[in-house]
Amino acid sequence: QVQLVESGGGLVQAGGSLRLSCAASGRTVSNYAMGWFRQPPGKEREFVAAIRRSGDNMDYADSVKGRFTISRDNAKNTVYLEMNSLKHEDTAVYFCAARSHSRTSYSSDDYPIWGQGTQVTVSS
Repeated sequence: QVQLVESGGGLVQAGGSLRLSCAASGRTVSNYAMGWFRQPPGKEREFVAAIRRSGDNMDYADSVKGRFTISRDNAKNTVYLEMNSLKHEDTAVYFCAARSHSRTSYSSDDYPIWGQGTQVTVSS
């Protein structure tokens, strides 16, 4: 089974950018559809973005469309989330998740494998 470790979180001013990385080990990430989710303070976990196993299709939450980009580098066994034009409401713990399926899903219940999360704080 693949293990996931997120990195790249931190404190950034509104309007700034961050790139999150999700490094996989144990199995190649190319076997999985991958997703990013986030959990804002005091709220439930929510879908952010996902990418198919093939890498040829990406899905985004409406709240991040046009600002965030998900990508994968199977050679590096890593998935990325490029976040631009960050807003205070993007503040959350961001999680990387994997599902052994070719297609993505918006539901966190469909992803059985999770990383530990990385904190992103956007100051207004």
